Amino acid sequence: MAQSDIDEDLYSRQLYVLGHDAMRIMGAANVLIAGMRGLGVEVAKNVVLAGVGSVTIQDQGTAEWRDLSSQFYLRESDLGHNRASCSQKHLALLNSHVQVSSHTEALHQDLLSYFQVVVLTDSSLEEQRWVGAFCHANNIRFIVADTKGLCGQLFCDFGETFEVKDITGESPSSSMIAHISKGNPGIVTCTDDQGHDFTDDMRVTFSGVQGMTELNSYGPIEIRVIGNHSFSICDTTEFSEYEKGGVATEVKQSKMLSFVRTIFCLSMLKNPELLVLTDCGKVPRHRTLHLGFQALHNFTQKHGRMPKPRSQVRTRRVLLSVTFSFINSQSDVVRKLSLIANGDLAPVNAFIGGLAAQEVIKACSGKFMPLKQWLYFDALECLPEQKEGDKHLTEEACAPRNSRYDGQIAVFGSDFQEKLKKLRYFLVGAGAIGCELLKNFALIGLGAGEGGHITVTDMDSIERSNLNRQFLFRTEDIGKQKSIAAAEAVQKMNPNMNITPHQNRVCPESEGIYTQSFYSSLDGVAAALDNVEARVYLDGCCVQYQRPMLEGGTLGSKGHTLVVVPHLTESYGPAMPSGQKAIPLCTLKHFPHCIEHTLQWARDQFEGLFKHSAENVNQYLSDAEFWARMAALGEVEAVEVLEGIHESLGKRPGSWPDCVAWARMQWESLYSNHIRQLLHCFPVDHVTSSGLPFWMGARRCPHPLTFDPANTTHMDFVVAAANLYAQIYGIEGSRERGGILKILDGIHVPAFTPTSCVKIHMTDKDNRLTSLFYSDNAKLNELKRKLSCFQMPSQNFRMIPLEFEKDNDHNFHMDYIVAASNLRAENYEIPPADRHKSKLIAGRIIPAIATTTAAIAGLMCLELYKLVQGHQRISLFRNTYINLAVQYFVFSQPCTAPRFTSKKKVTKDTLHKCICAIYIL
Repeated sequence: MAQSDIDEDLYSRQLYVLGHDAMRIMGAANVLIAGMRGLGVEVAKNVVLAGVGSVTIQDQGTAEWRDLSSQFYLRESDLGHNRASCSQKHLALLNSHVQVSSHTEALHQDLLSYFQVVVLTDSSLEEQRWVGAFCHANNIRFIVADTKGLCGQLFCDFGETFEVKDITGESPSSSMIAHISKGNPGIVTCTDDQGHDFTDDMRVTFSGVQGMTELNSYGPIEIRVIGNHSFSICDTTEFSEYEKGGVATEVKQSKMLSFVRTIFCLSMLKNPELLVLTDCGKVPRHRTLHLGFQALHNFTQKHGRMPKPRSQVRTRRVLLSVTFSFINSQSDVVRKLSLIANGDLAPVNAFIGGLAAQEVIKACSGKFMPLKQWLYFDALECLPEQKEGDKHLTEEACAPRNSRYDGQIAVFGSDFQEKLKKLRYFLVGAGAIGCELLKNFALIGLGAGEGGHITVTDMDSIERSNLNRQFLFRTEDIGKQKSIAAAEAVQKMNPNMNITPHQNRVCPESEGIYTQSFYSSLDGVAAALDNVEARVYLDGCCVQYQRPMLEGGTLGSKGHTLVVVPHLTESYGPAMPSGQKAIPLCTLKHFPHCIEHTLQWARDQFEGLFKHSAENVNQYLSDAEFWARMAALGEVEAVEVLEGIHESLGKRPGSWPDCVAWARMQWESLYSNHIRQLLHCFPVDHVTSSGLPFWMGARRCPHPLTFDPANTTHMDFVVAAANLYAQIYGIEGSRERGGILKILDGIHVPAFTPTSCVKIHMTDKDNRLTSLFYSDNAKLNELKRKLSCFQMPSQNFRMIPLEFEKDNDHNFHMDYIVAASNLRAENYEIPPADRHKSKLIAGRIIPAIATTTAAIAGLMCLELYKLVQGHQRISLFRNTYINLAVQYFVFSQPCTAPRFTSKKKVTKDTLHKCICAIYIL
């Protein structure tokens, strides 16, 4: 699959997680997934969405009532029919680029030989052993995934040799260079404001070094860190003297791994490095579960069935006798495992299925560090707390009832199921996490009974890029409202769902809809939002109305969950300061030194030229309060606004050639004249008052460009700028470059002469002082006079402000951003960025992949179980942070809610401010 063959519209968010190379490799892989109960279909769904070459699903069994507890592609009408055949048609609709087929016979070696990756779910120990041995011997990547009630297991064997091409998936670190010494070793000093993020033994390459140019072509160099701003490299004694400039960039290194073949060998207990921990507080429990799963396999082989739910004697004795040599101290874990092993829970399958699918992606692509080699997970805290006098769950309470919830009743009992069905929840967001939550809600029966209800709200409509991870939507849904389409989809999964879709933003403006009465009717709130501000607002509502909140978010392979329990746990709190520093305005305007700066500058140019200018003109023409608002602005800002209006109205284009001429003049002004003016104020050899060169370190010395119609980037800018300019005036544009070149031939570009009257601010502080003390009433009054003398356009004249839209490749928005940024990068000798990277940065895209989304939604619903149980011990709840790229898991107890003692009435604002203050501390 060539890069051009990748469907970037569909995979746009996933590409920022995996990259084009990994996607191309993955697109040629054939994957077998055996077992189509709830866990198997979860793995298959995520793998199909990811975009492998083909997926074959295998299952000899037929659909049973208990399957409906977690198998979201089975309907009651499918009972008695083959699970794989019933699931194939649904999976095939997820991604037209993936061939999905079913196999309903037993596994055999000839079948396995066709695949690069084999995944077993719902399999016997004997099958795991022979399939694992065959795969290991034939260099087929082998994965086992299994769940038993509230417990899960994952195993990977990628063979004797497996190359990991990119361990973390993080962008390569880079740092700007201030100096490089001649010596053995040479010492590289980085700029004071930036430092470096390098580590020992990392390899770096150099680019843009002046003077010691030998480094630019030297190849990857191993480094040793000396300090935050320095590191050593190779022998530089024979190199030229360093002059200035340069960037050191990390080179990603591959790693070779070797995997153990026998999956259930007891040596794992003696080699803890083979066990990846999901909860550091449960290390003994994880080791116990390793043996507990073997005991379950032995029991099933001996008795031909799994232990009956809540069997109080025989099954527990069998399990304890099998594992007694190790688990005296953990006997309660095995006892609970035996009692719930027959359960089948959608949230657990979602979590383990997300992890397993991520391992398939690693096996196919070589991207990220694979699981090496066992992983165990449990959420036994979801079980009811047994207090003195409480009734214990019985076999009868957990016995199957030929109900779609039998797999869940086997764990929690029928009373718990009835309680779930009566709950009323508010889901905010029907995007990726929202879709996964709704799927889980439908399977567990949340709000699916008398009195129960789910309200879901999302103001967005479905776009094609959503289909890669928002699995409830199909191609025919593009353009529909997300909340409506999602509600319809989950009602097909569970016809008993009581759900109402809204299209409202949850914010102060919608408080007339989401009132105290509305929140008071709820049992809880789930937040599936993509921005911090909305989370903070929703959290404030939950604090005010004392409702529990489940919150989760993802960023590529990373994800987090948070549970907020009134009077027990800390709330979400205020928006914490971002780890990213705001780019100083003076850096953007005059002293950029990385591509992020030029992209932000280009985005600002777009907003100013094609949005704000049109909005200001429209307000001037139609808003009676316009001059009052101008009076409230500082004179600097008011002059800037009025100059823009004067320019927009006084020089408005009358035709397409006028728009081309404007774009050509913009090019000259931005990439030649402005740079020449800057160099006039600060020449190349300018020295500061301290005797140091002005252009050094992070201050890169620019050079002006000369327009060349044969240069593709130059013409890209003119074509995009001219068309955008035409759009805001309602003039028809053109993509025909031949015609544009003819217009350019007739344009006279006046000569530019720098002036000494221009003041260039060195820092943002200088900028603020100018705004504070600047006063030019004369200029302000002159602009008012000029505007009053204008012959106004027709009464109906309005400009058309453009809202930046990154995902439309035909609207010229990204064309302009990419060209504008890369031309400015050329001014300052900054390496350019391709369209893909430019869209990520300028479009502020959040990378996303279905595997993480599924896992996070599963964890959120496990916390929902605890809320329904009514747990009041904070130690039973978990906030989580995961990174599936490197199998990193942090499960932590939430912080305790702050306590207040006051006789005064505490308002929402006061309460939230107190919580926020404590949160920050």
